[in-house]
Amino acid sequence: MPPTPRVRFAPSPTGYLHVGGARTALFNWLFARHFGGTLILRIEDTDFERSSSAMVDGILEGMRWLGILWDEGPFFQSQRLGLYRATADRLLAAGAAYPCFCTREELEARRAEAAAAGRPPMYDRRCRALSPEAAAARRAAGEPAAVRFAVPLDGATSFDDAVFGAVSFLNAELEDFVLLRSDGIPTYHLSVVADDVEMRLTNIIRGADHISNTPKQVLQYRALGAPLPVFAHLPLILGPDKTRLSKRHGATSVIAYKELGIVPEAFRNFLALLGWAPGAAGPGREILPANELVQLFSLGGITKSNAVFDNDKLAWFNTEYIRAYTPEQLLPLVESEWAAAGFVPDPGILRDREKLLGTIALLQTRARSLRDFAGVFRAYFSDEFPYDEAAAAKFLKEPTTAALLLALAERLRASPEFTEASTEATLRLFAEEQGVKAGVLINGARVALTGQGVAPSLFAVMVALGRARTVARLQAAPAIPLPARG
Repeated sequence: MPPTPRVRFAPSPTGYLHVGGARTALFNWLFARHFGGTLILRIEDTDFERSSSAMVDGILEGMRWLGILWDEGPFFQSQRLGLYRATADRLLAAGAAYPCFCTREELEARRAEAAAAGRPPMYDRRCRALSPEAAAARRAAGEPAAVRFAVPLDGATSFDDAVFGAVSFLNAELEDFVLLRSDGIPTYHLSVVADDVEMRLTNIIRGADHISNTPKQVLQYRALGAPLPVFAHLPLILGPDKTRLSKRHGATSVIAYKELGIVPEAFRNFLALLGWAPGAAGPGREILPANELVQLFSLGGITKSNAVFDNDKLAWFNTEYIRAYTPEQLLPLVESEWAAAGFVPDPGILRDREKLLGTIALLQTRARSLRDFAGVFRAYFSDEFPYDEAAAAKFLKEPTTAALLLALAERLRASPEFTEASTEATLRLFAEEQGVKAGVLINGARVALTGQGVAPSLFAVMVALGRARTVARLQAAPAIPLPARG
């Protein structure tokens, strides 16, 4: 382990930051922070047709939301083309690469012939047989040429992976891959190595889908005389059906989970445990804040087996983190959710900060996501809220219930006190006088006050709403629409 490791996260801006990329970024960040190293952000945007600035912004937004802050960059490959062409020239000069004059049409025809004959559709290396003089003459004449790497014809290319151990590929199974296209645009294989060497990276932590690319990169490192970084390939993330995570399993972009009301600490904690086991945390411990994740992280804890993305588990993490916040910590997240939902709380509620924080404290133990604060909890922050039809039909179906709530409203209005204890005493005494079960009034009042059939303690709800709102909503009970009535 170098004293100050240098790692990178290198997304392609052809899509938003997805779950797999976010976990890669997180693992690199945890590794860098654990060892006091450097995280570099590099945007691999040489796919000019598919890359966009909007996608770059989305990637940066997702990383910032998760608290994954980089130390250097972002660097854009589209601004570093000179480096890649110079690296290709070095490989040509070293005899490790050669110009290829084959056209796209010729290559496609040969691949089709090979496939028809049952051979691997690999490049047949015919331009590799050209003499340096013949190749130079054709280039001097202006004939377009790509640059291909000259893979050794025998032997194997091997490397040690920090997760999967010794990995080896027969060179005979590797084709002479393109480094630089005839238009001067680098391929992934060239640009990633040129950047990693120039940025002095010590460790490459990325998804296991890149293992097959690694021998091509190892060959370039050796041809350039550059030291090999330590490779660590992360297991894939699968959906519940054990197929690779995709849109059919639900949201896959990080920002989509933000929009679903997931809090960043919960998502970060959940992601960290997808394919990594913090053994030193102790058995059964799963709630690990950022400082503990940094302290415990090691490549040795990464598993070889693929991870499964469990939405129910993510929901559990979310509820646990929402409950653990102080109301002061939760308030700005709730306010952001209100803004995103286009929900405007009543001004009077916002003016009384102490009461607002008390209401959030009452609700946060029941919240599954931030969206609840603009959804099922709307009645606590505004007089404009919907009634759950099933709850209304169940608890207000008796015609006498609304009349009883109307009378209860008057009792509460006239009560000298308005506390949890006094409101409960008033309701239970009133129920006894009327010869009805207290539960009838409690359930009916809950629907009238919150629009929901499930809520915190009714009497805590009354105090959170205040006397005026409680009385007004109970008085409005006869007007609540009842689909099942009649």
